[in-house]
Amino acid sequence: MKFNYKNPILIAILTLFLYSSAFSQNDQSFTIILDAGHGGKDPGNSYHGFSEKMISLKTTLKVGEFLEKEKDLKIIYTRKTDVFIELANRPKIANKANANLFISIHCNSVKNFAPFGTETFVMGLSRNDMNLEVAKNENSVILLENNYKETYQGFDPNKPESLIGLTMMQEENLNNSILLATEIQNNFTNNLKRNSRGIKQQPLWVLDAAYMPSVLIELGFLSNKEEGEFLNSDEGQNKMAKQIAIAILNYKNKYFGEGLNVKSKYEPNETASIKTENNENLKSVNFSNDTIYKVQLFASSKKTQLNSNKFKGLKDISRTFNNNIYRYMYGETSSLEEAKKMQNEARKTGFLDAFVVVFTDDKTSNANNRVN
Repeated sequence: MKFNYKNPILIAILTLFLYSSAFSQNDQSFTIILDAGHGGKDPGNSYHGFSEKMISLKTTLKVGEFLEKEKDLKIIYTRKTDVFIELANRPKIANKANANLFISIHCNSVKNFAPFGTETFVMGLSRNDMNLEVAKNENSVILLENNYKETYQGFDPNKPESLIGLTMMQEENLNNSILLATEIQNNFTNNLKRNSRGIKQQPLWVLDAAYMPSVLIELGFLSNKEEGEFLNSDEGQNKMAKQIAIAILNYKNKYFGEGLNVKSKYEPNETASIKTENNENLKSVNFSNDTIYKVQLFASSKKTQLNSNKFKGLKDISRTFNNNIYRYMYGETSSLEEAKKMQNEARKTGFLDAFVVVFTDDKTSNANNRVN
């Protein structure tokens, strides 16, 4: 098969094929992996008599209790008791289950007892090539299976077109992870009034090795006695677990369902419209029926000036803002071929993870329509 890089329809078909066929052998419920950090001989953080391994376990189980009340969900726990699970095995559980989401729950600590607040981590951009390598290695097992060509409907980890699809999925997963992390942090801040320390990208093995949208949640600081008491309490764990569960359901409904917002069942919800900023002037995205391509350089919870030296001399920088996440774009063209040239230019400049984003029919691709 000769892969045509200039055919966006073929790209979309390949992405859908890989995502829904190659990695999901059978139709299944929306599968969520809940990973309670640490356990057994690995206690995690311990301050003021608070134990991370127990708080993370109790909170994780409570998240599961909320989610198990919903239909069409499959919940898998990496651990349900105080046992030690090797770090490498946690994402393997998710990969083997062809999971839709991987959520790892932890507690923070520092020697200074003052810091407090929640933060959620996603895969670090600096190492997301490792995610691709992990996926390639994991998928090589396919070749050992009988009738793998029929079972995986043509997917072959040795073929370039299949690996291109993996790269596209990898970028998709990073943006979806940011979307989920945003839901979680917003719930903590808006509904529980917890201090938010933001969404951060870090090269964490437990996230890098999972090839589905993945987040690691730091519930708060056990080194801060007041916050530790809250997280150690049954009430605190229930409150945090509920907001995580609501965020997961909102994410599922928005991007895999009918766009329903679960918060409406529990509390008021505020919707955010997508805006794009060019030359510091805000304007709504409006491209009529034309397709516009831009190159996404990076995403961040922090606002960066469009003339910043962070863009390494690239001009025509714009940004979108949605769900409290800024996404920084380079260029604008109606030609996919030209967009690919801009992508190559961005990568040569140092933005190795740059990818093409499609704007069409008054909507941004945001997390779904991308080409590579």
